[in-house]
Amino acid sequence: MANTDWGNVYNKLGARPVINATGNQTVRGGSTPSPAVREAMLEADTSYVEMEELLEKSGQFIAERLGVEDAYVTAGCYAALVLAAATVMTGSDAHKRAQLPDTTGLKDEIVFQKVQHYTYDRAFTIPGSKLIFVGDDNGCTAEALNDAIGEKTAAVAYLIQPNQGKAVSLAEAVELAHSHNLPLIADAAAQIYPLDYFRRNAQSADLVCFGGKYFNAPHSTGFICGKKELIETVRAHGFIGPRPVGRGMKVDRQEVIGLVTAIDIWLSTDHGKRSAAQDARYAALAQGLKGIPGVSCEVRYQEKSHTLSDLRITFDAASIGKDASQIANELDAGTPRIKLNTHGKETLVMNAYTLNEGEEYVIAKALRKLLAK
Repeated sequence: MANTDWGNVYNKLGARPVINATGNQTVRGGSTPSPAVREAMLEADTSYVEMEELLEKSGQFIAERLGVEDAYVTAGCYAALVLAAATVMTGSDAHKRAQLPDTTGLKDEIVFQKVQHYTYDRAFTIPGSKLIFVGDDNGCTAEALNDAIGEKTAAVAYLIQPNQGKAVSLAEAVELAHSHNLPLIADAAAQIYPLDYFRRNAQSADLVCFGGKYFNAPHSTGFICGKKELIETVRAHGFIGPRPVGRGMKVDRQEVIGLVTAIDIWLSTDHGKRSAAQDARYAALAQGLKGIPGVSCEVRYQEKSHTLSDLRITFDAASIGKDASQIANELDAGTPRIKLNTHGKETLVMNAYTLNEGEEYVIAKALRKLLAK
């Protein structure tokens, strides 16, 4: 069974620990590094290191594993996007690097399809650059994307997703950017599974950004990979050096080691076994709800998701007098505190990827009390 006698470090501050069945979300603390990752970080803690050398060597390690020219460890995917935006504006010119966020005299526009607009595209503007949206909420054409590129354009940006909808495809966007001698920056934050998909994404553009939390690296880590010449400029914009844009985006030596250890494990993991282990946890929760009238459980698989699957728990809201959001709120208010997602008014969604051992039994017990009315 799960250990729920945890959280004293939180409780003494008045914050309540959470059983997180919602996946890797920053608002819940992001990730839980494995024992092997924590052990590597603890070993890194025993001595100091030249950070410039560590960042170079760790980047080479990541690059070799993903089949790209170079890489650089960052303080999360958002920081990677910020450094990428700075890089495409200044190139290797030290004077231009030093003047940011003042973009006077620089190409400071980054072209981006409006249909791909998302919460975190603001990262592209942090070093002083401007996002130029192309098309509309319904889609974009290659012709419109091409026409939006002008004298002030520094790069094209792209959000990699399993389903690109009516956006110009990634391959076509890269070709179009290169026809104007421009780089393409891609946000591939969580696009890390299946492993061949991970590698294809890493190799797909001039600068590609990922979040470490998705493969169980420390929450505040990520990396950027791509063309060696551009990564060298990313490194110059990082937190080491005179007046760097990324000074406030520091990464600890322990975190760097944690990330490279986690990515090495991720690329060596038998994900079929991982999926089977998750299925067993869903089966245990379903067994805990067995016999409750109107309650059914179904595992849903996602082809290109690092979390692999989730469990949909459907019930008759009318018979118990509560909908899914009300049930989720009661779980959130309970002890221990439990976080589930919802889908519509009669479905709760459990994601096993971020659960600690045995927590599925705790969730089943709490749900049974609320659903067996």
